[in-house]
Amino acid sequence: MRLSRYFLPVMKESPADAQIVSHKLMLRAGLVRQTAAGIYAWLPLGNRVLQRIAQIVREEQDRAGAIELLMPTLQSADLWRQSGRYDAYGPEMLRITDRHEREMLYGPTNEEMITSIFRDAARSYRDLPRTLYHIQWKFRDEVRPRFGVMRGREFLMKDAYSFDLDEAGARHSYNRMFVSYLNTFARMGLRAIPMQADTGPIGGDLSHEFIVLAPTGESDVFYHSNWERPAELSSVDFDDVDGLQTIVDTYTADYAATDEKRDEAREAEAGAELRQSRGVEVGHIFYFGTKYSASMGLKIQASDGSDVIPHMGSYGIGVSRMMGAIIEASHDDRGIIWPDSVAPFAVGLINMRADDAACSAAADALYKQLQDAGVEVLYDDRDERGGAKFATMDLIGLPWQIIIGPKGLEKGVVELKRRATGDRVELSPDEAVAKVKG
Repeated sequence: MRLSRYFLPVMKESPADAQIVSHKLMLRAGLVRQTAAGIYAWLPLGNRVLQRIAQIVREEQDRAGAIELLMPTLQSADLWRQSGRYDAYGPEMLRITDRHEREMLYGPTNEEMITSIFRDAARSYRDLPRTLYHIQWKFRDEVRPRFGVMRGREFLMKDAYSFDLDEAGARHSYNRMFVSYLNTFARMGLRAIPMQADTGPIGGDLSHEFIVLAPTGESDVFYHSNWERPAELSSVDFDDVDGLQTIVDTYTADYAATDEKRDEAREAEAGAELRQSRGVEVGHIFYFGTKYSASMGLKIQASDGSDVIPHMGSYGIGVSRMMGAIIEASHDDRGIIWPDSVAPFAVGLINMRADDAACSAAADALYKQLQDAGVEVLYDDRDERGGAKFATMDLIGLPWQIIIGPKGLEKGVVELKRRATGDRVELSPDEAVAKVKG
């Protein structure tokens, strides 16, 4: 993509109402624009990142055995009355009346709808276990939306729902999602710490939230210093009940808790290794038994002919919130530093002298070579000074920059820069293409 033809409205200064780093950089880098309180338009560069994040989430859900569908944003109030949550949910729910005076709502979550769908289709134990998910927009009418996409009113979310014959099966489904989340966040370059959490309006008695450490986070978190060390998760067999349980036990052995769930005894055991920070919640998983299946009349015929009420769980990842969390965890004073896996483009190609015929010809040729090699490239072909081009590329944070200038061309080389480290090296054009492709 040529930057001269792209829509990338970058800003030199941060808006006064942007309070945290991710909000400031998302606005300055032309990723989003606010259209109403807590509601954002996703501009082309931001939308590319959003789709990258969603695709990683999708791949890891599929790998864990979940099945994708798509449910609507608007829901009938009658569904929520069946579960008893319509009046209990609170003012965060946006309630709507259509032209026929039917009560509707903009879904903040989908436990009722998915239970209704499954209830009308599943009949016997052969239909279980199943985990269904979708990636869909949600709306929660926050009284004070702030921090950009970190606490907005409209947000993109992956929510999954598991159905099992009994508690043992449901806990295995829970563990599958627990491990899937570890993989998901690791692929985005994040270390997300699972912490035992309150279940809130979702319900149930088992819940973990996944927290990314960030100074501007919304929650106080306390954790053992072991969580600051890199961790590797080897290949996983999602059908191995004992193996998954061992992974979950391993990842919850070291102390980690939000302020609401602090355990003084375990903190005393951690001693000098106890750390305190702020954190951003990027995912939340719940096991809540038969809360929704029982209230909504979901019954399954067991192998012995008796009726059983399936056990359920739900599992959310804030896809749009993830973008803010990644920026909070990966930036410097010049701008964003995207992990390779979610970057909107792999490389930024900078023509230092758009008014020089030789430079432009070499840059055009390298642009085509990168495209032919399958490398997604943003080509800054604008007639701007070099400093402005460097500032834009550092701000938007693409993993690689290839710089073409007259002096390098005389030597037959281009300059390759790694955004995360600032390291620069002179290579032939072919070597630079091979490096960024690798």
